[in-house]
Amino acid sequence: MSDEALRPGETDRIEITIDRLGGRADGITDTPRGPLYVPYALPGERVSVALGESDRARLVAVETPAPDRVEPFCPSFGACGGCLTQHLADAPYREWKSANLARTLEAARVAPAEIAPMVDARGAGRRRLTFHGRVQDGRTRVGFMAARSHDLVAIAQCPVAEPWLGARGDDGGPAPAVRAAAALAHLLRGKAKPLDIQVTLTEAGLDVDLRGHGPVDEGLRRKLVGAAEILDLARLSLHGEVVVERRPPLVRMGSTTVAIPPGGFLQATGAGEAALAALVLEACAGAKRVADLFAGAGPFALRLAERARVHAVESDAAALAALDKAARGTPGLRQVTTEARDLFRRPLLATELSIYDAVVLDPPRAGAEAQARRLAETKVATIAYVSCDPASFSRDAAILTGAGYALERVTPVDQFAYTPHLELVGVFRSATDKRGSKRR
Repeated sequence: MSDEALRPGETDRIEITIDRLGGRADGITDTPRGPLYVPYALPGERVSVALGESDRARLVAVETPAPDRVEPFCPSFGACGGCLTQHLADAPYREWKSANLARTLEAARVAPAEIAPMVDARGAGRRRLTFHGRVQDGRTRVGFMAARSHDLVAIAQCPVAEPWLGARGDDGGPAPAVRAAAALAHLLRGKAKPLDIQVTLTEAGLDVDLRGHGPVDEGLRRKLVGAAEILDLARLSLHGEVVVERRPPLVRMGSTTVAIPPGGFLQATGAGEAALAALVLEACAGAKRVADLFAGAGPFALRLAERARVHAVESDAAALAALDKAARGTPGLRQVTTEARDLFRRPLLATELSIYDAVVLDPPRAGAEAQARRLAETKVATIAYVSCDPASFSRDAAILTGAGYALERVTPVDQFAYTPHLELVGVFRSATDKRGSKRR
């Protein structure tokens, strides 16, 4: 990075050596006043930085690069806040992510019998992108946010997305998803409200959900329908309400296809979902009755139902309806029952859980503390815990292991490449089966 003038709030410029890479991908050096954090700097590098008023500094120039530094492949890297480690070679990147997980588990005094090698789940790339639309100086702009900022970074492509979402068009212009987001943001520019434009790649094409504008009148609704036709969208929704569905937005989950609800949760990559599901299926091998908690639209429940009876519990009614419809429409599955329930407020009780051979959990980032406490009162033979946050997983794992469950294995799954985010699957085994006999 080249030298730049000091920005407001920056008081000085110094040269330092980076000691280590932090959990949020900042280079860190220790000073008499405490740690100094430098985004985009790597351990061992001699760098020039501009100091601010906090414990964060701006990288001005890399004077002596580390051997692990590589050339980023995205032209927006360093401006766009989506990726933070494209400048780090693959082997040290994997070591850094695995070490972050190990430290988080250790801090919670959780000791799995095994931490498996990290699974690369980038696959073809992200299958969902969220663009931000803003009206600035009378012009509509669309892009991603800068790191730790509300500043908009306009982009034309996203190399970490699936090609149909993020690659440039055949004419060399912006990617199809970028074009769609820009066209829709321009159409809704009248209120000058910040927009979030979620674009998902489905088997039927692009599925778009718009958030932030508020209700539209009939005239604007007709224009949105016309735009969906011109852009050849599978579906267009506004705040989760379908404006027009030209083709069902189907996503394959095992042997089943699911018409996902507008804006509903979906694993970041197809390869990531498949990897997580394979680990869950392996953990639940031999189970005849399985409870899938925080089931979403069914990425685990529908695969598990190929070999076991499944009870799927989820608070999102639209996701649960999509799961139920897919299960009913797929021949050959075992029985799938569903239950709409807020597991944060009303976790399944030990008496309700006692009929299951295995329980699968895939909670949001906050984890499943209330449900973990109820599980800790049971002797369910197997618990497969899918997590997108090692810290909340470690807290809940400590509850289960404290009650006598053994954490057999933790497998990190990297589908959020070039970021600090990491998925994992933890497999817990009860010391006794449901009849009280010792497990062999």
